[in-house]
Amino acid sequence: MDEQEYLCQYERRLQDSLVSLCTAYDLMGGVLLENDDIESKFVEAMAQPYLADALREYRAYPEAAVAWAGYLGMAVAKLWDADWQAYQQLTYADLRGPRGFDDMDERIVQQVLGYELDSEPARRLADMLSNCAVEALTMIRHEHIEPQSPRAYYVFARTVQVLYRIGASIELFLLGYKLERL
Repeated sequence: MDEQEYLCQYERRLQDSLVSLCTAYDLMGGVLLENDDIESKFVEAMAQPYLADALREYRAYPEAAVAWAGYLGMAVAKLWDADWQAYQQLTYADLRGPRGFDDMDERIVQQVLGYELDSEPARRLADMLSNCAVEALTMIRHEHIEPQSPRAYYVFARTVQVLYRIGASIELFLLGYKLERL
């Protein structure tokens, strides 16, 4: 199996596992809700600066480095639903907190999603994203990848992108979107 095929299979396995986990917590309906605008925003404007921040934090805070991509996805999905014309120029820097990466989760929860930090919805989302991050980190460890190798970087990047998609899907689900057959 070539490297690209390996990475795609890893990404699919992780995504399927996290969709099942979120569905078990009633934060998804058994399927990943996707949107081209939301996905392209990550690829074009957020992936590189987020990865730069997350890689700096990974050694000390691996769970946060992975989970906060979910908050980023939730924020973009919320703003997409609210008024994409107004927010389509949104950048990663717009969503970081005053202390940068350190408080991005709090800024998104309060200022974008509109929850008090100690509210039940905020705690539920934090628990879910934490569980997703733990599952993702467990999967990474089971891959037995050499640390600081090109494969380690690409697996981490794919993991972050999956968490972003999971966060976006959770928010779309909470906003009432669902996939229906035509």
